Amino acid sequence: MGIHKELSQIRAENQSTTKQKVFSIVCAITIGLILGLAAKLVDAQGINPIFDDIGGRLGIWIFVATLISVFSYSPKLAAVKVFFFFLSLLTVYYLYTVFFLHFVPMKEIIFWGMCAVVSPMCAYVMWYARGNGTVPSLVLSLPITALLSEGYQLRDAYLPEHTHYYLIPILMGIYLIMVIILLFIVPTKRLKFLIILPISIIMSFIIIYFDVLGRLFGGLNGVL
Repeated sequence: MGIHKELSQIRAENQSTTKQKVFSIVCAITIGLILGLAAKLVDAQGINPIFDDIGGRLGIWIFVATLISVFSYSPKLAAVKVFFFFLSLLTVYYLYTVFFLHFVPMKEIIFWGMCAVVSPMCAYVMWYARGNGTVPSLVLSLPITALLSEGYQLRDAYLPEHTHYYLIPILMGIYLIMVIILLFIVPTKRLKFLIILPISIIMSFIIIYFDVLGRLFGGLNGVL
């Protein structure tokens, strides 16, 4: 009870009807289905590799999941919505892979399945990023740190043809745009970015220096 009271001081749940909750969950599922199909369709020869390289990495999905979380009515609903978002996204992506392309990328399915399993806990915490006090700044610094770290490491990104390496600055620019969007639309007070950004930069430096993403994902973060 005490923890719940403290959390409500950071951010109070918005009142919503059952109809509103169901509608928001359906919207999250729909977004997942559309983005899952889009991610699969751009994963084909002849398609500009910039789209495939974005869709096959964690950054874009962290960005979308963060927005779904913070603009939910409650932390519990955020957890449900993000879980169903990833479930629908991965279902349509890998059903297409199995039934139309006739192969089963088991390692990738396990990796992204694990991401879907832990996503509700992350979404629950992320909901408080749009709250009051210092805690929301620390919470929001987490996805921004992930975007900065992965965006910086795109300088070593593999693209199918050497002639496509000119696209890497564009990819890095897209990551920067996602960071800017989160910094300016999530916090309740604009000046909070003066706290969030330095924290994110410091944590990103640590992650990059110790190659945390490489050690955790071992190259799997690049194949949806």
